[in-house]
Amino acid sequence: MEADELLVLVAAGDQKAFEDLYGLVSGPVYGLVRRVVRDPAQSEEVAQEVLLELWRSAARFDPLRGSALSWVLTLAHRRAVDRVRSARAAGEREQREARRGHGPAFDQVAEEVEAGLEREWVRRCLDRLTTLQRQSVTLAYYDGYTYREVAERLSLPLGTVKTRMRDGLTRLRDCLGGAA
Repeated sequence: MEADELLVLVAAGDQKAFEDLYGLVSGPVYGLVRRVVRDPAQSEEVAQEVLLELWRSAARFDPLRGSALSWVLTLAHRRAVDRVRSARAAGEREQREARRGHGPAFDQVAEEVEAGLEREWVRRCLDRLTTLQRQSVTLAYYDGYTYREVAERLSLPLGTVKTRMRDGLTRLRDCLGGAA
């Protein structure tokens, strides 16, 4: 039996006719898809989708418009081109996303040099504070103590520590103002 006759029987739900048609068209379908898609695994998948579509849509075949093989190969070509376009679009989306998310490269050396310079500047400014101001600021900001804990550690009234901290932080801000 020819593909045209088999396809008419497949449209009526004849499974045996589909098996015979499958045997006739699976090779040419895979060959066409493979030329378009190029990837063997993807080609197998697309060819399988085409043959499944052939089973489902056999009733749409019109023998007056062309041969069954031409119709099947047209289905295969369209499906293969769709897969290539879809893969290309996905790749382009990934590239756009990668470019969008890709900021300037991190320069570790420059960051370390800059951090070192900032630390040195802070040290110089801390050296300009009175001893009590420097102790209070260091305990609070570098060691993480609360004002109350700083007062206890230095054996000073809380109000005195708060005043020294405020004065010390004001002097630090003024000194570091050139850094900002």
